[in-house]
Amino acid sequence: MAKGAVSKAVSERAARSMLNGAACGCTPGARRAARNTRAGVGPGAQAVRVDAAIKAANLKHLKRIEGQVRGIAAMIEDDRYCADIIQQAAAVQESLRSVAKNLLRNHLTHCAAAAMHEDGAKRDDMIEELLALVAKVAR
Repeated sequence: MAKGAVSKAVSERAARSMLNGAACGCTPGARRAARNTRAGVGPGAQAVRVDAAIKAANLKHLKRIEGQVRGIAAMIEDDRYCADIIQQAAAVQESLRSVAKNLLRNHLTHCAAAAMHEDGAKRDDMIEELLALVAKVAR
């Protein structure tokens, strides 16, 4: 690779890093998956930016949910009263809804806002994606 091409690649990586922020949640295989998406919108695309506070809250919440689910499994194994198990399952569903709302907030603030400032297919894809996401969260 020529010296200029290497320098350009390093600059592009640095720009992406600044855009994604320190808490972007990037994983080594994410770029490969992002190439399979249409204009960086849709399943497999990376977040434009992830709010560190929302990420930390979601991870904390998910660890709590994981414990609740293990508790439900133990209740079932112990043949606990059905109504008690159902109540715990409903609590887990509400907790997951809360995580989804936080993720939607981040998506609207960063990913959707960036896509909506563009013209053409990327914007149209984001509109369709948002409609589908809101329908899923609103269920």
